[in-house]
Amino acid sequence: MSGKSSNKARRIAAEQLAKQRAAERRRRTIIVSVIALAVLVIAAGIGVTLYKSSQPDDVVLPKSATTTGLTVGKTTAPVTVDVYLDFQCPICKTFEDESGKTLQKYVDEGTAKIVYHPVAYLDRFSSGTKYSSRSSAASGCAADADKFPEFLTTLYANQPEENASGLTNAKMISLAKSAGITGDTFTKCVDDQKYADWTKSVTDEASKAGVNGTPTVKVNGTSLENPTTAELTKAIDAAQR
Repeated sequence: MSGKSSNKARRIAAEQLAKQRAAERRRRTIIVSVIALAVLVIAAGIGVTLYKSSQPDDVVLPKSATTTGLTVGKTTAPVTVDVYLDFQCPICKTFEDESGKTLQKYVDEGTAKIVYHPVAYLDRFSSGTKYSSRSSAASGCAADADKFPEFLTTLYANQPEENASGLTNAKMISLAKSAGITGDTFTKCVDDQKYADWTKSVTDEASKAGVNGTPTVKVNGTSLENPTTAELTKAIDAAQR
């Protein structure tokens, strides 16, 4: 073989080797990219699964409610007042009797919105009838009728003693008339305990948030150590400045 032929053969061989190496690099790049994409897809799937597993499943929500509570007032109000309550709690009744009108005034003015969290911490004090849970669920039915504050006031005005049997569903339905709630829709909602899962969700979320007693009152996220009307007014006025 002549020198020229030998050089040509070596050049061709080198070009072929270069092409093979380039093809191999492309193949490795594709493989790495596919693996990386697969990892991202799996990670995203795990993330979605974890997110879903952390959310309550199939919770039917009352009007203006989330899984943590129910809002009364304009959503654009600059001050948010969180009220954690149990309809069987005597101190919650006292808070409502003393401060309910003040809260409503701020709502009417558009200064504050109230997020009510009707928890069921005191079921054990209603002789097995789970009054705290039933009244909370019934309050969701009242929210559907746009009468949550009125129903709340009515239930507290007729609050049963602790360690008694609590109000029956029929009694709550009857009392609701004085709150301006009538009709079969409300009756069926209460009797069917339509919002029982919502009550459980609100209670669980309150516990996770570290709320272990009622009433607990927060103004823009800050708890009031002494939720009197004076302290409530002072906190709301300060929060809107």
